[in-house]
Amino acid sequence: MSELPQAFLNAWEQREPRMIFTTVSSSGEPNSVWVLCVNKLNDKRILIANNFFSKTLENIHANSRGALLMIALEREAYQIKGSLEYHTDGPVYTDMKAWLDPKFAGVGAVILNIESIYYGAEKIA
Repeated sequence: MSELPQAFLNAWEQREPRMIFTTVSSSGEPNSVWVLCVNKLNDKRILIANNFFSKTLENIHANSRGALLMIALEREAYQIKGSLEYHTDGPVYTDMKAWLDPKFAGVGAVILNIESIYYGAEKIA
């Protein structure tokens, strides 16, 4: 994905802080969790802090794909889908620790590689 739609970028700046992060087990069982510590790294990657994931982490290690559901202030829903990476050291992890509030565990950093974005049912990227 080369460039994110401006409508999405505007919504990202005005999003509600809590989002829903969904992964799927190797047997196809979905798992959704609330996430609060999320940062857009660039037009291709979103970082999600792992503050004690359990089933979610199992799914990530099983090569799950993921989806992040966010709500903008005007109650507009956007879903970001893509492949996942997990980091417990290196530059991605260091970046997360730099902006993460110390009250959160930050035991790992999940990268959601943006492959598609939906606004409601419409694919916009």
